[in-house]
Amino acid sequence: MAKDRPEAELDRELTDLPPELRWREWMRRIEAVLFASASLVPREDLARVVGQEASVDLLIEDLGADLEGRVFEIAQVAGGWMFRTRTAYAPAIRAAADIGDQLFDLSEFDVAVLAAIAYHQPVTRDGLKDIFGKEISRDLIGRLHARDLIGTGPRAPRRGAPYTFVTTEQFLVAFGLESLRDLPDREQLEEAGLTGEA
Repeated sequence: MAKDRPEAELDRELTDLPPELRWREWMRRIEAVLFASASLVPREDLARVVGQEASVDLLIEDLGADLEGRVFEIAQVAGGWMFRTRTAYAPAIRAAADIGDQLFDLSEFDVAVLAAIAYHQPVTRDGLKDIFGKEISRDLIGRLHARDLIGTGPRAPRRGAPYTFVTTEQFLVAFGLESLRDLPDREQLEEAGLTGEA
């Protein structure tokens, strides 16, 4: 979300432009904001750069059509939008680009634990042990926390209640989900052996 700061003088309405050029300029403004942003951009931030009567959703849709055939796309994730490289180019990026810590490099078991947390949240370590039939290491939980894929959830209102784990906004971003409702069907994951249940 944009920091609270005084807004520069920006002609949002662009009334001096014909409607088709006004629309194009609003699309370019949204493109510029998404390109420059280090995090996803919510609708209310994008609305700050377009006219009051402009539909951010329609502008995004037109911009997405404009980007058809390009190596990147607009993704709606976790209540906002961001640019991301199309998955078809992932092998080329891994082969040649310095992506530092952007690559999560998760094992199948790490993904299975994330899936279990996503489907059963809030879930305790004992709950994960019940799902997988074995203790989940503090190291794995720590790595998932460090990558901001999981966070701590609510605890029972009794003294000494165990911590629970929940997925984060970064989890949604990393897996390209708008919300947890977009998770794949649990039965398909179970058949693939990705939830620890079969």
